Amino acid sequence: MAGSFLGTGMKFPPEVDPTTGRIKTVSDNESVKESIYLILMTQKKERMTRPNFGSDLLSNTFMDLDNTSISMFSYTLSETIREQEPRISNLDVSVENVDNKGMLIVNIDYTVAGSNTPDNLVFPFYLNAEPVEENQEPEFYQPEIVEDV
Repeated sequence: MAGSFLGTGMKFPPEVDPTTGRIKTVSDNESVKESIYLILMTQKKERMTRPNFGSDLLSNTFMDLDNTSISMFSYTLSETIREQEPRISNLDVSVENVDNKGMLIVNIDYTVAGSNTPDNLVFPFYLNAEPVEENQEPEFYQPEIVEDV
């Protein structure tokens, strides 16, 4: 009964089963988790047939890290997930600011409605283009000196 409510969908990212040659699918709780991930990673208006699907997560890449901005970010994500994923209940989205790392940790706790199974998804949201290593040295361009012959 729970499987019919939760459904079966294509695995994300798409993979081919090497034994059968068919596209891999997921069902039940894993399908719900991947759906939430897709909502977070799809920018609104990215899909022409479903322009309201997705979130505005990436538009917050350069946001301020004050408490008000983080609270609004958390609220917006919560409402977006609640509107687009009907198979969950008891949704709780919390955002943790990781000091001096340039990222936020988004913790999404929810209950799968069909089976009353609690689950969570931890999503690191990088505020810069890529994670920065702590001991990474900056790269400098050294021009070659060419002597006249």
